[in-house]
Amino acid sequence: MNMDSRELIRRSLTFESPERIPRQLWLLPWAEKKYPEVIERLRRDFPDDILSAPAVYTKCLGTVGDRYSSGTYVDEWGCIFDNRQSGTIGITRQPLVKEWKDLEDFKPPEAVLSLDREAVNSFCKETDRFVLMGTVVRPFERFQFIRTMEQALIDLIEQPPELFELLSRIHAHYCKEVEVWARTDVDGVALMDDWGTQRAMIASPEIFRRIFKPMYRDYVEIARQHGKYVFMHSDGYITDVIPDMVEVGFDALNSQVFCMGVEELGRRFRGKITFWGEIDRQQLLPHGSRQDIEKAVREIWTHLYADGGVIAQCEFGLEANPKNVLAVFETWDTISQSKKMAKR
Repeated sequence: MNMDSRELIRRSLTFESPERIPRQLWLLPWAEKKYPEVIERLRRDFPDDILSAPAVYTKCLGTVGDRYSSGTYVDEWGCIFDNRQSGTIGITRQPLVKEWKDLEDFKPPEAVLSLDREAVNSFCKETDRFVLMGTVVRPFERFQFIRTMEQALIDLIEQPPELFELLSRIHAHYCKEVEVWARTDVDGVALMDDWGTQRAMIASPEIFRRIFKPMYRDYVEIARQHGKYVFMHSDGYITDVIPDMVEVGFDALNSQVFCMGVEELGRRFRGKITFWGEIDRQQLLPHGSRQDIEKAVREIWTHLYADGGVIAQCEFGLEANPKNVLAVFETWDTISQSKKMAKR
């Protein structure tokens, strides 16, 4: 009897030999608009094993505009994003809290706590795929959205008392949001904070450990109380803090493994955390040959797979070659088939 997607993901997270490598395609609207026929083929031949639940609320979030359209988008926190490229997400240039005195008027969005649990549970009941919560918790990035990235990094250097007041409010809100989602029938909680550039961390590992790591630990504890797995995404070079992520209890980590070195990651962390993708989107997906793609996928398989511990994920985003995205999943499928044959 074939395992359903939930069981495939569970066995991958617990290193219990899933019968094939589970998969997930991250799809930006840019790719959907430019390559609809390729998207149709990917969905038909390589359907996702992980879905996100619908984020349905009983109260209006008050957002303005479209997150992925060029122009201005205002999110549920009131942060203003300037987007100059349709199909992607913009950046914040106008701080929501410009001066510390503005904290007097700052309030997290209570509306996102009005989750329609019935709608979420109905969605989970009607699918056999592994379901993640339909939004992400991101304290480090949210802090940057509120203050702008440049000012946020200055704040972390200067560390005025108001910084910790702001972070405390952000964290308290996210604890409530994780709790709300963890009380639904989703299988996992989703966290997301980009901590790295291509060569080093944006802020020091010491700041990560002292200020943000306790926040992540709280989110994991809340999720565990309700029997949920915890997935984390963080771009860039983050090798220095992966041991902390393992210690906190993340089950799966989506990261740019090629800028950190796949062999090194395998040597240090294979069998300790599930690597939820990915394939290099700076060079390989836009410019690599099919042979390059096949080599990259097999490198992940060789160094990171440990009777589980790998989810075949890649992002179909700006400038990615559609043939290379197809090659990623075709290669993983070949590996899964050979893995089955080896067991017979």
